[in-house]
Amino acid sequence: MPFVIRVRKEFQSAHFLTYYKGKPEPLHGHTWELEVFIKADTLDKGGIGFDFLEIQEFLDEITPDYVCLNDIFDFSPSAENLAKWFYEKIKERYPTVQKVVVWETKYGGAEYYE
Repeated sequence: MPFVIRVRKEFQSAHFLTYYKGKPEPLHGHTWELEVFIKADTLDKGGIGFDFLEIQEFLDEITPDYVCLNDIFDFSPSAENLAKWFYEKIKERYPTVQKVVVWETKYGGAEYYE
């Protein structure tokens, strides 16, 4: 029976929305939350599928903290586009990633999966 390992990571970043007409279009910041779901088909002798701390360290490496996202990405950094980018990056290290959720606020976010 497979298990799903879940890890969360918060980060602070600003962005502005391109091609959007409305209040959140100009530069503004968020406390984003990244949620990662990785399938583990087996457990090691200690009963662990994937080490939470190891996943967290990897997320620390790839998370754009305290930056303007528009300055580092060549796409519009919407929650949807960020979810896809994180998914693809995480899949390079953890091929059994099932989905990634990026919460822009505590009320709204986007998930990406294949």
